[in-house]
Amino acid sequence: MKKPLCIFLSALLLLLSLPTAFAEPAGDLCFRADGTFTILNLSDTQDDAHPAPDMLKLLALAVETADPDLIVINGDLVEDRRVGDRASDDQPGKEGVNVYDLKGNLDYDRTRENVESAVSSIFGVLEQYGVPYAIALGDNDRKVGLSSAEWIEILSAYPHCLFFDESPDEADAIDYHLSVKGGDGADALTVWLMDTRLHGVTDEQADWYYDTAAAITASNGGTPVPAFSFQHIHTADIGNLFVPCKATDEGAKKSEDGYVRLDRSVASGYNFFSYEPGQRTYQFDRWVAAGDVMGAFFGHMHVEGFSGKVEGVELGFTYGCEMAKIGPYGFRVLTVNENDPRSYTNETYQYSGSARLGTAKVTKYEEKPYHTDTGVLALLRRILSLFRSMISALIYLFR
Repeated sequence: MKKPLCIFLSALLLLLSLPTAFAEPAGDLCFRADGTFTILNLSDTQDDAHPAPDMLKLLALAVETADPDLIVINGDLVEDRRVGDRASDDQPGKEGVNVYDLKGNLDYDRTRENVESAVSSIFGVLEQYGVPYAIALGDNDRKVGLSSAEWIEILSAYPHCLFFDESPDEADAIDYHLSVKGGDGADALTVWLMDTRLHGVTDEQADWYYDTAAAITASNGGTPVPAFSFQHIHTADIGNLFVPCKATDEGAKKSEDGYVRLDRSVASGYNFFSYEPGQRTYQFDRWVAAGDVMGAFFGHMHVEGFSGKVEGVELGFTYGCEMAKIGPYGFRVLTVNENDPRSYTNETYQYSGSARLGTAKVTKYEEKPYHTDTGVLALLRRILSLFRSMISALIYLFR
């Protein structure tokens, strides 16, 4: 149960503040009476008008496992167009909402109808739990021919969906923030939702974030309000969680200049692809300068489920939910304590089994550190690692 005082003060503050630059839809977010606030982070549901039963089951199990106060989806709600879906739904070999006429032009009406049907299937699962949820759009969402205004029209029609636009950028990206109130009714946590469109957050969007965060800090007496940021396409800074290694080292992945692997002294979780160390982006600079973002979490890569800290900011990938692609599939759970928000817990879960067979389940990911064997066992592991490195080199060439 949430604190009655928190609910009352939040409602009062919302009424007094409208309209303002920080206005958001009704549906107050507050820390619970026990001082906690839990965010369920999902990504890449990426389905169509014929949803995969396992994708829908994953969503249900995720909500039931996390018992969240807020659900955040890191984009790619829908698949625009792709051949092949691993027979995950009742239309094997076909995936996507886009419909084209005989001349190859997008049929807007039929495509939009498919988008609305796909969204209805996804949100239908979430709505039954009565938990507010927010969306950061992804590149596949942007390939279906809908404008930002049309996306807002479709998504904001759902009672528990918090989806609106605050940023006035030229690219018409849908960027916004949500405020979570503490027991005293003051802002205790900020959740940023950024629209990466087709290629990532622009400098203009990053500046909007910084200016808005600065205003929130000023209204909080000069102290940044702890925050999380969610978006679909990752920033290149995530490569700084990787270190150079040998092809025979466990976890080695082919990179531009040789081989790298996840640095398990600063990061943990499941990793599949390689990312280049030494990158620094303008958006990351804005996070550091503003001082509010504790962690930034991305989707887009589907099979990645790792995270780690770079200059005090946790960067991480959240597993995808799309069953038309090879897994692992899963979700992330972030739990914040109002009295010590920067010591939040961060857990990932993987989905397995089958919804059709009644064997679907989720399992908490357990960290698997690199082995430190010696002798013959170490030699065998190096041979196996070398074989995997060769495979990663092929993946690197065709990714």
